[in-house]
Amino acid sequence: MVVLTLEDRITRRLRASDYTGWRAKVEATGGCLHPVHLTGRYELQDLTGAALTGRSGHIFAPCGNRRASVCPACSDRYAADAFHLVRAGLAGGTKGVPGSVAERPRFFVTLTAPSFGPVHNRRVSRRGRVQPCACGGYHHDADPRIGTPLDPAGYDYTAAVLWQAHAGELWHRFTIALRRQLAHAAGLSERAFRESARLSYAKVAEYQRRGLIHFHAAIRIDGPTGPDTPAPAWVTADLLEHAIRAAARTVTLTAARPDGAPVELVWGEQVDIRRIRPDQAHQVEDKRGEISDQRLAGYVAKYATKGTGKTEAADRPIRSQRDIDHLAVADHHRRMIQTCWDLGALPQYQRLNLRKWAHMLGFRGHFLTKSKHYSTTFKAIREERRTYRLRQTLDELETQGVDLDTVVVVNHWQFTGIGYADQAERELAEAIGERKRQQRQRKYEQEEAA
Repeated sequence: MVVLTLEDRITRRLRASDYTGWRAKVEATGGCLHPVHLTGRYELQDLTGAALTGRSGHIFAPCGNRRASVCPACSDRYAADAFHLVRAGLAGGTKGVPGSVAERPRFFVTLTAPSFGPVHNRRVSRRGRVQPCACGGYHHDADPRIGTPLDPAGYDYTAAVLWQAHAGELWHRFTIALRRQLAHAAGLSERAFRESARLSYAKVAEYQRRGLIHFHAAIRIDGPTGPDTPAPAWVTADLLEHAIRAAARTVTLTAARPDGAPVELVWGEQVDIRRIRPDQAHQVEDKRGEISDQRLAGYVAKYATKGTGKTEAADRPIRSQRDIDHLAVADHHRRMIQTCWDLGALPQYQRLNLRKWAHMLGFRGHFLTKSKHYSTTFKAIREERRTYRLRQTLDELETQGVDLDTVVVVNHWQFTGIGYADQAERELAEAIGERKRQQRQRKYEQEEAA
C-alpha cells in the first residue's frame, strides 16, 4: 500500500478535474478554514415563477468565527466590521452617526485585573533598559515565563477564576458608578442626569499574558437621546476623566470561595486613561499620550479578533477531564482551566457555567460590546453588505428591462456538513486565504500612500 505524503495529496487535488470549481467555492468564502456546506438554490424569479438569475447546487458558506487562531479569513471579516462599528462611533459622519461626536469629550480607558500573586514580568525603564524581574533574572519579550506565577503554590487561582467569571458584572457596575459620579459632579439626581446626558461606549476584552482579561473602552458623553443630540456644556474632558478614575476605584463585588469565605473582586490599580482626538496625519499618539480615533478603531478591531492564543488556552470548549490532560498549554493556564473545571462541579457556582467557559479561563462575556446608542450594529453592517450585493444584481436585471417590482427572491439551502475532506484541502484553503489577505494589505498600503 502506497502512503501519500501531504505534498503528494496537495498535488493530486490541484490536478483533480473539479479543482477549479472547488477553488471558486473557497475563494467565495475568502479562504475560510471551516466552511459550512450547503445544498440548495438561490434565485430571483418573476411573478410567474420563472428564474431570472441565481445559483443552485453545493456551495460553501464562511464559518464566521471571530478568532484568528481558528479561522484567519473570517477573523479578518469580523475585524473589518469591528473597525467600522468603532470608527463610526468615534469620528461619526457614517453609519447614521453625526460627525459632531468627534467634538465631544472622549477617552480611551483600560481597566485591568488585580493581582492574585506575583508573576514573572519584563519591566523597562524610561531609558529603555530592561530591569530584572523579582525572580532575579532578565526576561526577553517572548519568554513564556512572563505572566506566570513566581510561586504557583501561593497563587490564588480560585480568586482569579472568580474575578474572571464576574468581569462582565464588574464592567456593568463601573458604568453605573460612572453615571453616578457624573451626576454628582453636576449636582444632579440620577434621573435628571439621564434626562440631560447619556453615557456611550464600545469596549473590547483582551487577554493579558497572565491569562486574565482587561477591558479597553472608548467612552464618550452624548445628549439624552444619543449621538444625534449634543452633550451638555457642563461635561468637560477634565470632569469626565475625574469621574472615570473615581468610578474605577469605587466598584467592588463580593463573591464566595468554596468554603464560604468572602473574596472582594475589584479592578486592578493600573487604570490607563487617554484622551481621544480626531485623526491627524495618521499619528498613533502625540506627546501628551492622546490617541487618534482612526488608530484606536484599528486597535479595537485587532483586540476583538484575538483569542487566548494557542499557547494559552483551548480554541474549543472543554468536554472532559481528559481534554484538560491532553491540552498543549502552559502549566499556569492549565491550572486556571482545571480550577474552572473543579469549581464548575460545585452547586454554588452553577449559575457561572464555569465548565462551559473553562476554555476561556472562566471569562463568560462577549469580546466586543457597546452601549445601545454608541453607533451601528454588526447586524446592520452585515445587512448593508448583503443589500449592496443584491442591489448590484437588481441593477443588472434592470438594465435588461426587468420590472423590479415583480422580482421575488427565493432562498432554500440545507446544511450538509462542515470543513474540508482532508489536510490537503485545508492547506490549499489556507494558502488562498493568505493570498487574499496580502492583496488587501497591499491595496490598503497603496491607499495610505496616495
